[in-house]
Amino acid sequence: MAHAPRPIPLAAARPAPLEPAALRWRPVHLMRAPHRLAFAGATAVLVLGSLWWLWVQCARLGWLPAGPLTVSPSLGHGALMVHGFMPLFFTGFLFTAGPKWLGVDGPAARAVLPAVALQALAWPLWLLGVHLSARLAVLALLLAAAGQALAGARFLGLLRASDADDTVHARLVALGWAVGALTLLGLAWGVGHDDPEAARRWLHTGLWGFVALVYVTVVHRMVPFFTSSALPLVRLWRPMWVLYVLVATVALKTLGPWLTWAGLDATAWGAFEGFALLVAGFVLLWLAFVWGLVQSLAVRLLAMLHLGFVWLGLGLSIDGLGQIWAWIGGAPVAPLAALHATTMGFLGSLMLAMVTRVACGHGGRALVADRLSWSAFLLLQLATLLRIAAAVAPAAWVGGLTAATAGLWLLAVGPWGLRLLRWYGQPRPDGRPG
Repeated sequence: MAHAPRPIPLAAARPAPLEPAALRWRPVHLMRAPHRLAFAGATAVLVLGSLWWLWVQCARLGWLPAGPLTVSPSLGHGALMVHGFMPLFFTGFLFTAGPKWLGVDGPAARAVLPAVALQALAWPLWLLGVHLSARLAVLALLLAAAGQALAGARFLGLLRASDADDTVHARLVALGWAVGALTLLGLAWGVGHDDPEAARRWLHTGLWGFVALVYVTVVHRMVPFFTSSALPLVRLWRPMWVLYVLVATVALKTLGPWLTWAGLDATAWGAFEGFALLVAGFVLLWLAFVWGLVQSLAVRLLAMLHLGFVWLGLGLSIDGLGQIWAWIGGAPVAPLAALHATTMGFLGSLMLAMVTRVACGHGGRALVADRLSWSAFLLLQLATLLRIAAAVAPAAWVGGLTAATAGLWLLAVGPWGLRLLRWYGQPRPDGRPG
């Protein structure tokens, strides 16, 4: 009796894993996907800037020779932390997730190469300008502004091509990118005119009106989604009023320095802002539990996202308490504690979590926070606590604590970043494209 022929399977066979020799690092592999190219640029800027800041802190203590200065190193550090690696990470993430939000085809890596190249070139020049030439520093900021503008324009093109019903998140991202490019121009003006107050005001605007706005928008869109996908018992819950609260809080922080500069009574505004931030901080801490903070602790990669979000609630609460105390007692209390709870704790923790997730999920690797990623996250938490301690410590301790913070930060992001650089220059180990 003849046997019937076996049907041919329709599903495509999975590519065989690559041999170790095929995983050799080559620059051409950076062009396989936008996130590879942009994340590689971001990581290089991050590691370089972290090394530089540790050197500055050690030089302040007399442990290393100090170089000449044409721009305040604190302003140099702030600009690098706000506009250096973060927008490049945005480029990698938002040209990976953004097309899915909008239902359009994403760009190839070559399409974002000019935006990435301009920014990756700008920040080493900025560090040189901080020490050698204010004109070089201004040129670097203008290059970075051009790179951010190109990236924002490319994202706006995706938005205009979309027929998706919900484009609120993408529109907020596009708005943030426009603010980012504008604030870099303002920062360049402040540096070029030797006006540090104006430069700091524009830098503050970039932090809250660009970086924090993009962060809270992505958090609202992605954290509940990731959590409900990994933990089926946690339902997807992200009402739009939550996004509006997040955006309103960011707008409040963005506008404050401009309102007082325009003549609004600083004491009255500080009291209002303090109470508003305190309320917002408590709302966000409550939201962290609603979104599954406790349940997320069973999954390291989720825990990194949720614990990072907790830092935003803590940072706003510390900020609010400090401003209320200033209204009562006449002097601000530890503003740098609130700043670093937000920047290192919230922005830094979510950077580690989101970049790790994209690098693994789109790189053919297990979607987990392995020992290196988890260790980097824990070291970052310790560095954040140490920096907050430095903000309230006696003056004699501040230098040592700040240098230790810079060392811990480098220890956290250095090995993690160098491994990412290795991954981005190699093909996917599972043999798939991307």
